[in-house]
Amino acid sequence: MIRAVQLQRRFGRFEALRGVSLQAAQGEVVGLVGPNGAGKTTTLRVLAGLLKPSGGYAEVLGARTDSPEFRRVKRWLAYLPEEVMPYDNLTGRAFIEFIHGLYGVDNMKEAVELSGLGPHVDDKIKTYSKGMRRRLVVAALLTVGARVLLLDEPTSGVDVLHAVEIRRAVKEYARGRGAAVMYSSHNMLEVQTICDRVYFIDRGVVVDSGTPAELLQRYGAADLEEAFVKALRRHA
Repeated sequence: MIRAVQLQRRFGRFEALRGVSLQAAQGEVVGLVGPNGAGKTTTLRVLAGLLKPSGGYAEVLGARTDSPEFRRVKRWLAYLPEEVMPYDNLTGRAFIEFIHGLYGVDNMKEAVELSGLGPHVDDKIKTYSKGMRRRLVVAALLTVGARVLLLDEPTSGVDVLHAVEIRRAVKEYARGRGAAVMYSSHNMLEVQTICDRVYFIDRGVVVDSGTPAELLQRYGAADLEEAFVKALRRHA
């Protein structure tokens, strides 16, 4: 459902992606892990159709992201950027209505429950903390009925209890809806817990991939963080 083949992306002379290949199947949560500047966000933006590749190609739901056919599948794709700023003077409820309106759905009750905002959903967003804003945006996107989710640091700034709830909701969404999820995060415990497979990426190249268990065994690591560090050192 998500596929990238030898994906390249240049910004002037800088090569952000240098031949990234990856995929995510129906019902899978696939992790994208790497240091700052590794190419994770660029990869997600290409998959979302926001950037055109300089080489190689990406497909979502069978349509190449740089083709006219991609327009017909975008209804089934939801992309969560790492930094998203909902309009301050909207209420949380109005923001959810806006996002749902773009997709032609109305799942307000489910979104409010998932956000954990309670009565604050009717407060203006300018009164929200960073974590509350993040929970609002994630809840809105997880209730539009997308078949492909591209999530960039979905729990950034979110407290532990609500982060656990978001991870549970993402996992259940992939399984229950048969959706494919690409999940970028710096939180290795989170990735190890939620992801079926993981891609380690560094300097625009995939340096290794596998299930969390496979990666732990391959590097003789106690956890995914240790495996990641060893992978980068080995491929330096």
